[in-house]
Amino acid sequence: MTKDLGVKPYLFPMPAYMIGTYNEDGSVDEMMMAWGGICAEDMVALNLEAGHKTVANIEARKAFTLAVPGADTIRESDFFGIASSNKMPDKFERTGLHAVKSTRVDAPVVVEYPLTLECEAVEMQQQPYGLRVLGRIVNVLADEKVLDESGKIDPAKLNAFAFDQMRNGYYAIGEKIGQAWNAGAGLMKK
Repeated sequence: MTKDLGVKPYLFPMPAYMIGTYNEDGSVDEMMMAWGGICAEDMVALNLEAGHKTVANIEARKAFTLAVPGADTIRESDFFGIASSNKMPDKFERTGLHAVKSTRVDAPVVVEYPLTLECEAVEMQQQPYGLRVLGRIVNVLADEKVLDESGKIDPAKLNAFAFDQMRNGYYAIGEKIGQAWNAGAGLMKK
């Protein structure tokens, strides 16, 4: 039996991504976001509220980084989703994390995050449901510790976590349970 829950943003898993930008004074701004992701081969889409400091930074610098945090940074990453740079200018410094300047875009790369997409902002779309930022991926950086023997990212080594919007939890990701485009191939033979 099913129960009608009404209109809720209930989809699992939701990504836990980190958007990195520079403030006007050159300090690092980092924000956790869950509404967005890959939208094309070399594009990401971020759905954000226009009032975020991060949005102003993207508009000014035309660049951002989008990182996948590891579970070892859950405390700091969650803090980036709680604290607003509009109200707390030293937000990044409080965490003790470290950032270096991207060599490809005008945005920071947080050293402790194992996977980072360096992105150019290509479009800011005002939509009836909010602001959509479209970014072109110009490079991907991965810590060697998350690569397998063939140089590809190993999700189990990434140690990522997902956001649960239904109960406001974070869940570890990483166990492989099947092979894509193969697990259901046997049903093609009917």
